[in-house]
Amino acid sequence: MLIEGKNQVIEAIKNDVTINKIVIDKNYMTRKDDVISLAKKQKLKIEFLAKKIMDTMSVTGHHQGYIAETVDFQYCSLEDILTHAKTKEELPFVVLLDGIEDPHNLGAIIRTCECAGVDGIVIPKVRACQVNETVVRTSAGAISNMRIARVTNLKEAITYFKEQNLWIYACEVGGENIYKQNLTGAVGIVIGSEGKGVKPSLKAHCDGIVTLPLKGSVNSLNASVASGICIYEILRQREH
Repeated sequence: MLIEGKNQVIEAIKNDVTINKIVIDKNYMTRKDDVISLAKKQKLKIEFLAKKIMDTMSVTGHHQGYIAETVDFQYCSLEDILTHAKTKEELPFVVLLDGIEDPHNLGAIIRTCECAGVDGIVIPKVRACQVNETVVRTSAGAISNMRIARVTNLKEAITYFKEQNLWIYACEVGGENIYKQNLTGAVGIVIGSEGKGVKPSLKAHCDGIVTLPLKGSVNSLNASVASGICIYEILRQREH
């Protein structure tokens, strides 16, 4: 997998992502450069190439003169997510994504989760976007600090978290106003796909449904926007 863009490559190096090689625009060879300094410090292989060659390598088209060739993204386990919460001595906070297909939405959600201190994200293995170059790019480097578990069955993941004393809520229409729901404990929020929302079978398996109040004539929000509002409402409650 390729990680493209200066900030993204820097975050990958700092977080010990396994990097096979870093490709840098040859015009940057003689200038003071953070990526080159970090790469040399970590004894990483550096290759300088012409920009037009890098353009042919790029998947996103926004490499900025920096491309890191890495192993495929390393997913974690559900247990890893809760272990991370214990190291922070905080109650767990997880986000489960039900069928997010747009890589830009997934990348934006990852970025929000990392900024808000979410312990981990859970995505399904099928009928959903997986971590790819566009997701990495859109996350603006946040993915290097985020634990993501990939599961066969989201319902089983919800069951596991409930057994570990988390309260799991679906963010959907027809539920309790999110601003009136107590979300201060160990909690997980399920965000649905862009078109269909959270599956009925998953909603039935959750402890409750929380709803974002809509005052306009449009009756839905973009998945990444909705998740951002939910995540930061939970963060607000946890800090008060």
